[in-house]
Amino acid sequence: MPAATNRSGGTVMATPRATVAESALAVSAVVPEPALARRGFAARGAAVLLSPYARLALLLLLLAGGAACVLAFAPQQLLTRQLPPGFSGLAAATVFAAGYGLCTVAFVPRPLLNLAAGALFGSPLGLTSALAGTVFGAGLAFVLGRALGQDALRPLLRGRWLRAADGQLSRHGFRSMLAARLFPGVPFWAANYCAAVSRMRLTPFLLATALGSVPNTAAYAVAGARASAPTSPAFLIAMACIAVPALAGTWVAWRKRHHLNGS
Repeated sequence: MPAATNRSGGTVMATPRATVAESALAVSAVVPEPALARRGFAARGAAVLLSPYARLALLLLLLAGGAACVLAFAPQQLLTRQLPPGFSGLAAATVFAAGYGLCTVAFVPRPLLNLAAGALFGSPLGLTSALAGTVFGAGLAFVLGRALGQDALRPLLRGRWLRAADGQLSRHGFRSMLAARLFPGVPFWAANYCAAVSRMRLTPFLLATALGSVPNTAAYAVAGARASAPTSPAFLIAMACIAVPALAGTWVAWRKRHHLNGS
């Protein structure tokens, strides 16, 4: 860089005189315009693919694919199908629990899976496997709903009842989810995705699911295990434990509906 002489006879370094146009030319020489255009297109494409509605569409596509697989494989056949020879015990129960969780994400009714667990593994192991599958399926649905659906669905919570449900789950997540699991009228999948859209945390959601699912799951597992002896006391007690909460839930729902219609 050339030096310049000031009035006192000293020398100072001359400042660079590169213009803005020269800098732009230098940048364009390093990165060609087609590369810049490709980078801009890639950034716009990534923004579209990661947008809330694109992620919601992916969630709906995954759920539709899971439902199609359920229709193709017909898990209700587990009620009459025996386990393959040599495939039993803890390993079989673990595989069943994993399949149980995937089936609940795809909207397979839990009573059917609970009966199958009891019929295949008996009461103790069947109950354990069904509970493990319940927690796994609930956690998987929660994570999918939170990652792919929350950003798109939260702006739609404008109705009075929707805002009230969201506030209840966000502020009192554990006890609200525990009541939803104990109450037989709340669909399992609906509670999962409602919790995912709310601000409820994952840990209390899983704990409430595990505790609240024990009574109903145990009743169905025992009923499935003793289905071959429908007059046994264990089967009759299990059926009573299934029927009484269902009737109570229906009565409560009817009273609430009657109260709302009268107000």
